[in-house]
Amino acid sequence: MIRLRRIGPAQFTNVLETVLGIYTAAMHPPSDQLTGRMAIMRNHAAYPDFVCLLAEVPEERRVVGFAYGFHGAEGQWWHDVVRRGLHDHAGPEACEDWLGDALELAEIHVHPDHQGRGIGRRLIHTICADRPERTAVLSTHDAPTAARRLYRDIGFVDLITRFEFPGGYENYVIAGARLPLSAEASTG
Repeated sequence: MIRLRRIGPAQFTNVLETVLGIYTAAMHPPSDQLTGRMAIMRNHAAYPDFVCLLAEVPEERRVVGFAYGFHGAEGQWWHDVVRRGLHDHAGPEACEDWLGDALELAEIHVHPDHQGRGIGRRLIHTICADRPERTAVLSTHDAPTAARRLYRDIGFVDLITRFEFPGGYENYVIAGARLPLSAEASTG
């Protein structure tokens, strides 16, 4: 049985090593990027309305997944880069509609040993529940991955495809969903 536990910014910084380990197992980033990723995660905890969920196996006292996000705002790197891209791609109205009042889901990861059990779906639905924002937005690899299929199944739509972040070399999809998420998509 997996239990979801909500934590705040201070608790999040205390479990950074744990969540970075899950991120590493799930994403296989180059080891020279891990210090920077940890700094980014630490900074995210200071963003407005930060929320984090841990997926835990209570009897083992082990975290096997996590998701976190915050209210997107001007001055945040991802928000500003995506806002410019969406403005150029779809125009100012679409940009304001999707990013003007958005929960930005920064990280959603489940350890590979626990994937395919509905944990990611539960994390997303729970983190989005009762949020005041109009939309939820995220980025994911522009490839036919399990994560991308999950996001589509939950109700996320592609806002921009083949998006390349500055200094990057991989293509991403910027996706969004209206809040609250559809109840039909919660059981998939």
